[in-house]
Amino acid sequence: MTDVLRNDFGTVQQAAFRPWKPWRNGVLAAASWGTAAAVTYLLPDVINWNATGLFATIVAGIALLLLALAFVVPLYDKRTKTLQHYGPWLVAIGVWFAVWELLTAKLGWLPKPFFSPPQGLLNVYITDWERLLVCVGYTARLWSLGFFSGIAVGFVAGVALGWSKSFAYWGMPVLKLIGPVPASAWIPCTFFIFPSTFQASIFLVALASGIPVAILTAAGVGQVNRAYYDVARTLGASTSYLIFKVAVPASLPNVFVGLFMALYYSFAVLVVAEMLGAKFGLGWYLQFNTAYSAYANVYAALIIMALICAGLVRLLFVLRDRLLNWQKGIL
Repeated sequence: MTDVLRNDFGTVQQAAFRPWKPWRNGVLAAASWGTAAAVTYLLPDVINWNATGLFATIVAGIALLLLALAFVVPLYDKRTKTLQHYGPWLVAIGVWFAVWELLTAKLGWLPKPFFSPPQGLLNVYITDWERLLVCVGYTARLWSLGFFSGIAVGFVAGVALGWSKSFAYWGMPVLKLIGPVPASAWIPCTFFIFPSTFQASIFLVALASGIPVAILTAAGVGQVNRAYYDVARTLGASTSYLIFKVAVPASLPNVFVGLFMALYYSFAVLVVAEMLGAKFGLGWYLQFNTAYSAYANVYAALIIMALICAGLVRLLFVLRDRLLNWQKGIL
């Protein structure tokens, strides 16, 4: 018994006095970001770029923060799992900044105006943030109206197509005919049908969003196990109950796949939609600055669009996980 207690005590001692090590990826990330800051500040630019010193200061500050986290993270190992998961990405981003800086501002292998160093994009955000903010607002309005109206109509049409054989007989061939056609191909028709270019733009975004939702919702409703309907009918369920309490919940996985596709398609057509006489918007901003070869502004706007789309995708994942929480272990 004494030997057993002694062995247990020795094990506890080894765990208590385990040698402490800093977070390896944190140290590497701090080194990569520090290298990017040194390259930006110390090496001369081929062409003078604004905000070089500011960018170097920001990157150096992030490098110091990562170095501090490298020593703090091991003390809170369980609370920093997410940060540790993205450690390799933090290293890669620092390396990317250093390489990007070398190829553009320092060596000029990717020349101006077609390519811009990171401080060129930072300068755009500093000098043109007001116009960018207005464009984001206009784009948010157009996208919201088009996307939500499109998925609403697409969802209703998909449920009808999946539930009613007679509706599917007439509707599915039309949907298969329209579906493969890019939304931008309907621009000549929209000019004739809609009284304003803004309404035409909303229609294009709605069309790009609604078709994948309709197709996948119809497929989801059509794939519901018939045994579910039989059991519900045995218990006296009405037709509306079968649709809203059986068919729709069972088809939600397919619906969310359609929503993800609709989100990406809507952003793909958004740039084209905002070219139809829009006065502001990120699509208009891209077209306007491309005409003047202001590619730094173009890249800055593209990054904003990518971040907005990524944020919406993340929100959609959260919504899907909450609504389909009851299906864990089944799917």
